[in-house]
Amino acid sequence: MATEHLQPQETWSPIFGRLTLDWIPYHEPILIGTFLGVAFAGLIVLALMTRFRLWLPLWRNWVISVDHKKIGIMYMVLGFVMMVRGFADALMMRLQQALAAGGAEGYLPPHHYDQVFTAHGVIMIFFVAMPFVTGIMNYVMPTQIGARDVAFPFLNNFSFWMTVAGALLVNLSLFIGEFARVGWLAFPPLSGAAYSTGPGMDYYLWALQIAGVGTTLSGINLIATILKMRAPGMKMMMMPIFTWTSLITNVLIVAAFPVLTATLALLTLDRYLGFHFFTNDFGGNAMMYINLIWIWGHPEVYILIIPIFGVFSEVVATFSRKPLFGYTTMVWATACIMVLSFVVWLHHFFTMGSGANVNTFFGITTMIIAVPTGVKIFNWLFTMYRGKVRLELPMYWTIGFLVTFTIGGMTGVLLAVPPVDFQLHNTLFLIAHFHNVIIGGVVFGVYAAVTYWWPKAFGFKLDDRWGKRAFWGWFVGFYLAFMPLYALGLMGVTRRMNSYADMGWQPYFIVAALGAVVILFGILSTFMCFYVSIRDRKRLACGGDPWDARTLEWANQSPPQKYNFPQDILVTGRDMFWKMKEEGFTWSTDYQPIHMPKDTATGVLISAFALGFGFAMVWYIWWLAILCFVAMLAIGIAHTFNYNRDYYIQPDEVAATEAKGASA
Repeated sequence: MATEHLQPQETWSPIFGRLTLDWIPYHEPILIGTFLGVAFAGLIVLALMTRFRLWLPLWRNWVISVDHKKIGIMYMVLGFVMMVRGFADALMMRLQQALAAGGAEGYLPPHHYDQVFTAHGVIMIFFVAMPFVTGIMNYVMPTQIGARDVAFPFLNNFSFWMTVAGALLVNLSLFIGEFARVGWLAFPPLSGAAYSTGPGMDYYLWALQIAGVGTTLSGINLIATILKMRAPGMKMMMMPIFTWTSLITNVLIVAAFPVLTATLALLTLDRYLGFHFFTNDFGGNAMMYINLIWIWGHPEVYILIIPIFGVFSEVVATFSRKPLFGYTTMVWATACIMVLSFVVWLHHFFTMGSGANVNTFFGITTMIIAVPTGVKIFNWLFTMYRGKVRLELPMYWTIGFLVTFTIGGMTGVLLAVPPVDFQLHNTLFLIAHFHNVIIGGVVFGVYAAVTYWWPKAFGFKLDDRWGKRAFWGWFVGFYLAFMPLYALGLMGVTRRMNSYADMGWQPYFIVAALGAVVILFGILSTFMCFYVSIRDRKRLACGGDPWDARTLEWANQSPPQKYNFPQDILVTGRDMFWKMKEEGFTWSTDYQPIHMPKDTATGVLISAFALGFGFAMVWYIWWLAILCFVAMLAIGIAHTFNYNRDYYIQPDEVAATEAKGASA
């Protein structure tokens, strides 16, 4: 039976701040079980790493690497790890709602349930979806424009580890203290000091601020890479569509994320120093926070989905064996979405009394933004029309996306009508719509990208059988999990509730819970796919272009033209690489010395101290906060005086690396 949550009494000491043993949640069996499971899994990993002597290679080849390809892969690993945590929260919510009918309290106390749905939203947006799309852009975009790396390789490493530090701080709240109980956007006054006592809200603020630094710097880095490091002759309208979507996404990041940083900084001042930006006292206004957070929040949705539009454009063109239909319209439609994404934020609070004129303007702009998105759908369909479509695994995800995302878009246009939104805004209908576009768009797109570019990253394909099982688990599970929520929303069932009296709603929640279990099968199939593929990598090995049926034909052409990279590359039009393949070509092994940045531990060290700083600020351990802040500054300043960061890779090093890779 759920019991009333009683927070520990606030005490403070000069050494540990407000951190006491009472904040260790030993009275929560779920958290204790989770801690034991994580500890056991961690011990197994530590033992395996030690047994196979992987610590030094992990440090040298990955942790301190400034190689954009390795950093992209590490972003993806972070995304999949955090997906497990975020999806565990989703399963807990679905089980609670399936059980808590007709006056039953379920198994989650209200204070714990509120933490779960807040953590689920924060983790899935900031530490699953964002690392996924950033990882894909990091890995793919520089190779598409002929750049050896991003513009600022060290900054790339630093950005990644700051994101990891934010993710770790969120996970620390599981076992030390608690997490916020305010929803993933933390609206005041609930998130203010008067209503959210304890460390939960502070974990939220510092985790997002630390991760947000990494995201903003990454956006600047990738913009500079695209604008300044394209291959000779590659004009803007010759760039691959995925590069275009990466550019537009990072412009949105640089424009929107400083708004989030400033908004959370103002809320931090309210909580820590008694300011009144978002209170009802002394001239504050909570609606200012809601405007600011959604000025960031709606572009954030497009920050997640626009790179995925680029992924599907690449996949559809490849497996239809045609150039993308309407390249120019695709570019301009994406640019229109970028602009319009900043003039639709108020549709997130139609119900808050802004007035008919304001609601009408934002309702119309919300409907208009559906037009360029619809243009993209038709571009992909016309690319497939009369093409030689092959249903490889990435195309499964693409077709699933086209169906699912279209449904989500239509429900979005429905919610753009203010009178309709008045009825549905605070219901599960909106939850179903949001997951319709995020799962059907972002998640399906990430899986399409992983299956499509995996051979590029590792030299072998993913296992087709387990890959298709993962697809069907996600596809079927999504419809089972979220279509019932549309029906419940139309019945008026509100979101964020952990129990309900009407027994007629329970069958829908049970079906939704079963859908979550089917999605779990899809996630487990994903990890099984990775395991089987790595185990059978010799069987799945591929060369050349693994997705092109004519690779062998080109390889047998005589004599193929040899290209020195990058000396002989001159881009003269779109799809230049495709034309080179049509001619028959091979890369020369006449290597020249390459100027490359040196790997560095600075990024991971600063991020480690940033994690310590965030933890200290959460618990008011002021001496530790000062120590960590000074250490961050000292390491950063020392790095700027390290004049020996750069070095030249010699041709014999390249040959040795290739030989080592071939033997492996």
